[in-house]
Amino acid sequence: MGERVRLNVSGGVATVTLSRADKRNALDLSAFEQIVAAGEQLGADNRVRAVVLHGEGPDFCAGLDVMGVMADPGAVQKLLTRNPDVSSANLAQRVARIWRELKVPVVAALHGSVLGGGLQIALGADMRVVHPAAKLCVMEIHWGLIPDMSASLTLPELVGRDRALELTLSGRVLSGIEAFELGLATKLADEPLEAAASLAADIAARSPDAVRGIKEIFSAREASDASRLLIEERIQRRILGSKNQWEAVSANLEKRPGVFEEPMPEPPDSSG
Repeated sequence: MGERVRLNVSGGVATVTLSRADKRNALDLSAFEQIVAAGEQLGADNRVRAVVLHGEGPDFCAGLDVMGVMADPGAVQKLLTRNPDVSSANLAQRVARIWRELKVPVVAALHGSVLGGGLQIALGADMRVVHPAAKLCVMEIHWGLIPDMSASLTLPELVGRDRALELTLSGRVLSGIEAFELGLATKLADEPLEAAASLAADIAARSPDAVRGIKEIFSAREASDASRLLIEERIQRRILGSKNQWEAVSANLEKRPGVFEEPMPEPPDSSG
C-alpha cells in the first residue's frame, strides 16, 4: 500500500498493518489516505472473508501526528473535505467508518497506546481484542478539540451516552482491563494479534454469504425495528438453499471444514 500501511491477504483473512512504528503509528495526511485506500481495496476483493487491523511496533496508534499535519497548510482542509459521491464521511472520519462499510467483519488487535484518533479507528472495527496493559484514551479534550473521526457514533453505541460523555470530557486513560469492563473491548488477550488472527480465521472458515449477512443485519442500527426484521428476512430468503448454505450443512454433519465458493453477488437495487 505504502510506507504507512501494509496489506496482506492469506486464507481469506486480510491483515492491515499500520506500519509507522518509529512515530508510534501516528496519523499524518499520508496515513489517512493510505488507510482509506486499504479499506477501499479490501471492499473490492471477494477473496476477503475477514480483516485483522493492527499496529506495528510497541503501539497500535498514538493518535494524530499534530506537527506532521500542521506542517502541511492544506492537510486540515483535505481531512475535513467529503466527497458525497463516495461516502457521507469526510477523509478524517473515513479512516474509522470504512471498517464499518466493509461487508466482512473487522477485528482490531490493540496493544500499547491506543489514543485519540487511534482509538477512533479501533472503534470503527466490529470487534476489539485488547492487551490488558494497553492504554486507551479519548484524548482530544486535552488539545481543546472534539473527537471528529466518528466516535460520536461508535463510542455511545458501546458504552452508553453517559459513559461516552465522561470518557470524552475527562480525557482519562483506561487500561485494557477497564476498557473490557466498560464494553470498549470485546476480549482481553496477552497476544492480541495472535488472538485476533485466530478469530478472523474462524470467521473466514464459515459460509461467506452467512458472514456477510450477519454483518449487514448488525450494521442496520439506524433502521426501525420493522425495517431490521425485513432486512433479516430478505437476507435469509436469499441465503436459504444456496450452494454455500448447503455446503455449511454438509460440512457440519460430516464434521469437516467447509469448502465455500465466493459470496453471492449483490442483488440489483430495486428501491427505485
